Amino acid sequence: MSSDFDARLPFREQRIAIFASGSGTNAENVIQYFAKHASIYVALIVCNKSGAGVIQVAERYGVACEIVQLKSEDADELLLQLLRRYRIDMVLLAGFLALVPSRVISAFPHRIINLHPALLPKFGGKGMYGKRVHQSVLAAGESETGITIHEVDEIYDHGAIVFQARVPVTAQDTPETIEEKVRELEYRHLPRVVEKLLLTERN
Repeated sequence: MSSDFDARLPFREQRIAIFASGSGTNAENVIQYFAKHASIYVALIVCNKSGAGVIQVAERYGVACEIVQLKSEDADELLLQLLRRYRIDMVLLAGFLALVPSRVISAFPHRIINLHPALLPKFGGKGMYGKRVHQSVLAAGESETGITIHEVDEIYDHGAIVFQARVPVTAQDTPETIEEKVRELEYRHLPRVVEKLLLTERN
């Protein structure tokens, strides 16, 4: 799916692109949060998996969506063209299970952020996503877990930490109950952190 910039996008001072690979629940939450915002707008969804649920989220809310296979040789150029075309100010990774090409990171310094479902630097790195993270937290006997929002660099879950929020882990918890606790933190904090970053940058 794609659309011409002039035909689809109203003028907004700050535009967000969300990169996602899965169901898109956090993408939907962010879209809803900014739907009536005076100066911030979700302009684009980028997905690297055809058939992912986030594509239907984009359709439901009328947000432009592009499928980009990150393993293709020209993926970095395709991404840069899209981000320029939609005049993106910030890229948000929300359940995006691929490394962002280094050329894209260099073109958007301090403006690509990732949401991770644990308290980095613990339980991060390649392959650490979704319930795998929560299972690892439980197996390690951690007393707390949470979310980390951080800048993106060329290493999985490695960039400068912007924000963290915590919840306790109890003896009664399972990976599923931890997932519920963490998801609630994601929904509550992610849009507000994005908003603060964009408004601070603008001012």
